[in-house]
This record gives sequence, structure tokens and C-alpha cells, in this order.
Amino acid sequence: MIFALVGRPNVGKSTLFNRLVGGRPALVHDTPGLTRDRRYGEVEYGRFRLDLIDTGGLDPEAEKGVIGAGTSRHARLAVAECDVVVMVIDAVAGLTPLDHEIASELRKSGRPIVVAANKVDSIRREVLAGDAFGLGIEPVIPVSAIHGRGIDDLLDAVLERAPVPPVPTPMPAETDAETEATIGSGQETGPEAAREERPVRIALVGKPNAGKSSILNRLVGTERALVHDEPGTTTDPVDTLLEIGDRTYLLVDTAGIRRRSRHGEDIEKLSVALARRQIERADVVVLVIDAAEGASEQDARLCGDAHEAGRAVVIAVNKSDLVRGATALREIHKKLRDELHFAGFAEAITVSALSGDGMDDLFSAIDRAAAEHRRRISTAELNRFFADVCETHPPPPQKSRAVHIHYLTQARAAPPTFVLWANHPELVSDSYRRFLINQLRARYGLRGTPVRITVRARRGHPKKPQRQGRPPNRPRPRNRRR
Repeated sequence: MIFALVGRPNVGKSTLFNRLVGGRPALVHDTPGLTRDRRYGEVEYGRFRLDLIDTGGLDPEAEKGVIGAGTSRHARLAVAECDVVVMVIDAVAGLTPLDHEIASELRKSGRPIVVAANKVDSIRREVLAGDAFGLGIEPVIPVSAIHGRGIDDLLDAVLERAPVPPVPTPMPAETDAETEATIGSGQETGPEAAREERPVRIALVGKPNAGKSSILNRLVGTERALVHDEPGTTTDPVDTLLEIGDRTYLLVDTAGIRRRSRHGEDIEKLSVALARRQIERADVVVLVIDAAEGASEQDARLCGDAHEAGRAVVIAVNKSDLVRGATALREIHKKLRDELHFAGFAEAITVSALSGDGMDDLFSAIDRAAAEHRRRISTAELNRFFADVCETHPPPPQKSRAVHIHYLTQARAAPPTFVLWANHPELVSDSYRRFLINQLRARYGLRGTPVRITVRARRGHPKKPQRQGRPPNRPRPRNRRR
């Protein structure tokens, strides 16, 4: 079951969304009209799991502008998609003519409506919610998104008005039985198995106006994110679930990230912080670069952030329709490799979100990067690699001491992380680690993902305890003759 939060700007819809979903996935600020796209989340309530949509404010006055019209269009799409509408009003400010206008439009949609009178922070303020009955819509639920008051009553009212009751989630006992059956069958049940089952999370990052939202809309096949020539149109991360064949993807469009010195208002700083957080949560980071501008220092910094976070990286050179000739494209890719020399493992795909060129190649590169990011190499393969490389090309001696490598193992995947066991781990240089990483890539591919190597000391055998008795350096007393 799906329910949507709708209302005029700055009544607390995003704050209520964060309260219902948990955490702070939506950007919250006092500035009206901050939310512009539809934002999806899951709400767990008892044995039910509900889908929630956060929308921007409906404001006919703001619809005169392109961004305002797009925001209202996305809100109306959410109303058409949901089963129940939660109209959020500001109980402290009271009803406004715009609230009555929105209520009239929602009645015409034919969807069941629940009114959430927000900002009722105490019992004394519950009387303020009485004005909401002037809309002629019941029930009216006093809530406080900040303090969590009235949330259960709101969800109960939503469930009561659902046209089709939601399907309960399995009880823990049923889940335990399924887990035991899985363990008995010999299947893997660890964190990496859970990572294999969940959708591939793809974060679209880049500078403002690079075309991230346009690529998202082209991949999804519909207007999922608001697109405008004005930089900074996207403020909140926009999540979109996409199924292609037997594969499931979660696409996340993020706000454009400029240099720190150019961050202006608090809103931009919050948007950039949310965008950087998506890099850490992603499986694959798609770095979108404007082909007309080429790679910049900021693009290199974003690619470095993804590399440090251990995320797979694919580079999308967008707006190829603005570049004429194959020679110009080759020159762009050459400069791209020079600027992002440390990310030579990442594939660079030329695309055009406007015409759709290269989108199939982009998805293929994402699939390859995701597969290599989760890849595990068997112990037998690593033993052969160890014999061919580590034994024939050992690390050079340091400080007149020989460095012996005992063996190499893979500790984890996502990203592929290997452990090198040596007698003197502090003497294994960074250049030798890079040599081993290049050899691993040459042998096994690992294209599109970072590779990490850590060095640890091999634990030796415990020392034999000394025999109890006199200290060895203490002379024995001589026998005196009587």
C-alpha cells in the first residue's frame, strides 16, 4: 500500500517523512519549496510495511515558474500513484486559502484523505488542530513530526482508509524457519549474501548541471526527477527502483557538488552533505561529466571520494551530442585519463541523456563494475597467483632485512580486499602493494572496482618456557672443604 504526503510549502512534510521512515533521508530547512521531486521510503508499522511518498508543496502561485510547475506536477503524480493521501497542514499557522484550494483538488482525485495537523507539540496545542475541521475532511489527526506525537494514530487512520488492506510481513518464527532451511541447504547467509540479494545501489554524482537528473529520467523512461537548466535544481537525493530482466537497481540522483569554497547558503551545504553520504552508501558510483567542459579538479575530488569509500566507479561522459567529431571525443577521453589518472580502473562511457545514445553501454558497464566489486577469488587461484608473482617477485629488502611473504588471502569482497601475511609488514612498501594490485588486475580483471591490500604479521610459534631453577648468569657456590 502507498500513501503520500501532500500540502502547501513549509508545513513540515519532509520532517514528517523523516519521522515515519526513520533517520534523516530528506533535506529539511525553513526555506519553503525545498523539496521538488518525489521521494520514496518504507514505513514499518507492526506487521505491515507501507510505501511512503514525500512531495513538494502545491502552490498555484509558484507554478508560474518552471521549477514550481515541475514541483506541482510531481506532487500530482504522487497523488495519482498512491492509495491514501495524507494532507499535511500547519496547525499553528492555521488554515489558509491555499489549504482550502489544495483540499478541493484532493477531493476531485477520488483518493481517501487523512488530514495531519502538524506542529502540535503539546496537549495545550491540540485545540489548534480544531481549525482543520474547516476543510470538511475527516479524520483530523494532531501530530508533531519533530517530537513524534500522534504518529501511531496517523498510521492507524491510513490503514483504516486503505482500499486494499496491506499484506502483513512474515512473523519472526516464519523467518527463522526459512533461515534454518537455508542453512541446512548449505547456502551462504552472511552480510555478503544479503548484499547479493538487495538491489544494486547506483549513485549519480557530479558537478551542478552535468546532466545527472536527465540520465536518471532516460534510464527510468519517465520524468522521475525535475530537470532544468538552472544549476542546483536537485536538492534532495532522489531514489528510484528499476527492474530490468532479473536484475533490480536502486538509482539515486544527487545534488550537484561544487568546490567547498563556492558553497553558498546553508541549503547547498546540506544538499552536498546528503550527496556525499550517498557515495558511501552506493555499490556503484556513476560520475557524470559534462563532455563540453571535460574533467575538472572537482570531478577528480569526487572520484577520489568514491575510491576512498571503496565504491565501484563508472564515468559517464554526458552531452556527447554537443561534441562534434570522433577526434574531439578522443581528445576529451585523453584529458579525462590525465585528470583521473588514479582511477584508471574505471570505465569511461560516452552518453547523451538527450538522445539516449550510449545508455545500453552505460548499464553494461554498471553491471560489470557491480559484479567485479562483489567478486571473490578462490583460494586455489590465489595460491597459483602467489606462486607465480609473490615467490618470483618478492618485495625488495628494506633496512638490510629480508621481507618474506608467507601467503595471500582474500579477506572480503565489496571491494575486493586481500591480506598479505609477511614477517615484517612495516617493510612492505606502497609501491610493492601497487605492483601486486596491478598484477591482480592483469590476472583476474577486477575492472571498475578499487582493490585493497593490507599487510599483517604472521603469528609465530610461542617461545618455549625456560626451565625453573637458578638464573643462568648467577655462578654456583663452590663446595668448601672442611
